[in-house]
Amino acid sequence: MSAQKQAVLDAIDAANAHDPNLDDGRPEAQLYGERMTAELDRLFPNASDALQIAARGQHVERWKLARSEYPEGRAGYLAWRKAQAVHHAEVVMGLMTREGYDAEQVEAAGRMLRKQGIKRDEEVQALEDVICFVFLKWYFQPFAAKHSAEKIQSIVEKTARKMSSEGRARVLAEFDLPDHLAAAFQD
Repeated sequence: MSAQKQAVLDAIDAANAHDPNLDDGRPEAQLYGERMTAELDRLFPNASDALQIAARGQHVERWKLARSEYPEGRAGYLAWRKAQAVHHAEVVMGLMTREGYDAEQVEAAGRMLRKQGIKRDEEVQALEDVICFVFLKWYFQPFAAKHSAEKIQSIVEKTARKMSSEGRARVLAEFDLPDHLAAAFQD
């Protein structure tokens, strides 16, 4: 790994080490970044530097924009998510610029984090597939334990729609989902 890329990943980890929210006794955003990197390495072992950095920075400083600062309901949730994407992109792009990445690579990471070009840009789609795998592997069970069957079905269907057909096929091969949930991942 290049010293340049390592410096950006270390800076993301250092920022995320300040997350006051803990998961398994660790800063939540930092653990999430590590999980994103592990899944990216597994699913896309030849990922570009920009994609590797975007994956690690997917939730950089996520706690700084509290969901409670946005209106209740779907519109408020979507506004919060958009603000998060912009914030993550700005932080990561700043770190990449500081470490000497060229403008094209910096903007590529920003596009990925803002989800610009999902379903059209291979790297944006790869990042989205990784996000979905991390959700299914690490966060789905705790989520499902707190929500109704209807809400779970809706979230699984939304997750599947965001994924590439290759990603959906891998979900079917790797996860033992009940038939009614697995149906969402079938082409």
